[in-house]
Amino acid sequence: MNSLSASMMLRVWERALGRTSPERALALLAAACPELSAEELSALNVGRRDRLLIDLRERTFGPRLTSLATCDSCGESLELSFDCSDISAEGETQTPAELSIEREGYEARFRLPNSGDLIAVARSGDADSARRSLLERCVTEAVRDGSRVSPVELPATVVEAVEARMADADPQADVRLALDCPACGHNFLAAFDVVAYFWSEINAWAYRLLGEVHTLASAYGWREEEILALSPWRRRVYLEMVGG
Repeated sequence: MNSLSASMMLRVWERALGRTSPERALALLAAACPELSAEELSALNVGRRDRLLIDLRERTFGPRLTSLATCDSCGESLELSFDCSDISAEGETQTPAELSIEREGYEARFRLPNSGDLIAVARSGDADSARRSLLERCVTEAVRDGSRVSPVELPATVVEAVEARMADADPQADVRLALDCPACGHNFLAAFDVVAYFWSEINAWAYRLLGEVHTLASAYGWREEEILALSPWRRRVYLEMVGG
């Protein structure tokens, strides 16, 4: 994995504006991991993809993260501060190509969801439709009494078993922070979406950097690429002199 230069990250940011969350994730990894093809990146299970994004985020902005959460009991706003290592699930990121479960006379074989699946189901009209579409894409075979059945014909208990097995096999795909509310003492789990978080940081960084480019270009007549080639420290010094 390569670290992203300022100019490269700006290009990725511009291309991924208006895209879905999984498309943004793939755009970032395509720039940072040129050794992997678009097809290979798209086929990574979600947990493996997110672990790469955590690594890229640490290379880009450092190991520390700050965020906000809302207590689901009293509504209190909590300020959070943690490290990238705190949201990296333990265990191996490699999983079998195919998983299986047996429940209530049904046998289902399936694979873990990947970004290609998430991009495809994003076109579904609602959450239930997206869930059904994801099931159809990931279940490779479903059998009852020796006869094949469609994934959408699986009873709810079997579908829940499939989803639970997926979650067990790919814990990085669903990161939850264990929090204690200081106001009411309630203990709860808060979901953390590394793609959304990282993208929000990049978006804020891009607007801030473009503002710096505008200021220095107006003051010195430099081109954008010349300004972006400066180290952050040198840009800051020039900005201080312009403002001074």
